[in-house]
Amino acid sequence: MAGEDEGAIMSETPTALPPPGAAGTADPAGTADAPGATGTAERVAPVRLSARGSRVSERIPAPLLAVCAMFTVQLGVAYSTSLFGPLGVSGATSLRLLIAAAVLLALARPSLVGKTPRQLATVALLGIASGGMTLLFAASIQRIPMGITSTVEFLGPLGVALASSRRLSHAGWAALAGLGVVLLCLAGGGLHGSSHLNGLGLLFAVAAALCWAAYIIGTQAVGQAFAGFQGLAVSISVAALAVLPVGGPSAWHGLAHSDRPWQLLAQGAGVALLFPVATYMLEMTALRRLQRRVYGVLTSLEPGVAVLVGFLVLGQSLAPGQLLGLACVVAASLAATVTDRPTPEA
Repeated sequence: MAGEDEGAIMSETPTALPPPGAAGTADPAGTADAPGATGTAERVAPVRLSARGSRVSERIPAPLLAVCAMFTVQLGVAYSTSLFGPLGVSGATSLRLLIAAAVLLALARPSLVGKTPRQLATVALLGIASGGMTLLFAASIQRIPMGITSTVEFLGPLGVALASSRRLSHAGWAALAGLGVVLLCLAGGGLHGSSHLNGLGLLFAVAAALCWAAYIIGTQAVGQAFAGFQGLAVSISVAALAVLPVGGPSAWHGLAHSDRPWQLLAQGAGVALLFPVATYMLEMTALRRLQRRVYGVLTSLEPGVAVLVGFLVLGQSLAPGQLLGLACVVAASLAATVTDRPTPEA
């Protein structure tokens, strides 16, 4: 995820990293304000934290923070499905992004003073990619199992990583990932006992993957232009505004005609705090202490986390052939990350 809205995101040889949306969510990821062109987490733009908060976060192992971020993405996505009925997919997505934007703006208080038109255009495009990824991921999981959506979407960052490599072996990892997707599609096992996957759901997942790739490419410039959580706050705000024309009327209609509007708002707030708010904060904290390669290896496990959460929260299970396909995609990502040559440090 989903999506939605966003790692050591871009380096000269990027690795597959999470988004804000969707997954993965995770970024994915990456985060909207982690600077690029870096091989280690130490060069991530600092976030102002209290001394006590910093000491507490430093006592928690960075890999644990990264894994927690993956779970918050998938839990946020899974619990958001309860809002699809009363608000619609677009309405639930719009409400979640609006609440997340309000929270992040209050925390980061970003300033646009001194930013060039190019920097403003870049963060706007990043926000549009984040919003598109979040909405497409949600539309996909309404039609196909969450684990399959997350795996297909993961091809976005994996494709960016492989496209930047000139190593012949990485062509083999790309072929392995492609085989994994074929297995996912051919093995059947759709929602509600269906023997076939919904074609539109797969199409939405592929579109979300393209948005995630665009998100990763745009993150480097935003991370260099904005300090701390400021880039994240601005990009999520743009994402909320981009989705508002599509989802705003649906959300308003659902809330206005519900006999429990405050409960729906509370649910939306809870989901938004899980993802993207908690996800990106956990990722940013972890990235200051994790090397890019270590984070890439951890992120490769995201499709597996999506399958686990989908099973535990939504009761979704995958066919053996689909699990094999997921394993192929994860193995391709792990191999591409481990065999990647580290970027020389400045």
